[in-house]
Amino acid sequence: MQPDGYWQTPQGRLDATFAALADPTRRAILARLASGEASVTELAEPFDMTQPAISKHLKVLERAGLISRDRDAQRRPSRLESQPLAEASQWLEDYRQFWGSSFRRLDDVLDELKTTRKKPRQTARKKR
Repeated sequence: MQPDGYWQTPQGRLDATFAALADPTRRAILARLASGEASVTELAEPFDMTQPAISKHLKVLERAGLISRDRDAQRRPSRLESQPLAEASQWLEDYRQFWGSSFRRLDDVLDELKTTRKKPRQTARKKR
């Protein structure tokens, strides 16, 4: 159980984003919304599930801030919100840079080991 206000913190928002993205149906909904807003009926069309089930997925996405929903007469169109995805992307980018730097350092160490191993062998050959 998270403390009150946790979901408004940067870490809480990131947790909510990744939790929402963990489901393939929700990722497919986001992919559909990337091309424009859609109603629950339109979002439910490609899935073998009921509109109430799609509505539950939409609520998770909405709580995570990944979508927003408006009321347009009888219709409640959903639209993609980019900020939480940008925050998740930045978090991933920070780790990509960390690992890239770590791998470069490892490559340097391996190159150094290869160089130091070659020198004694060359010396040994010359003595023969």
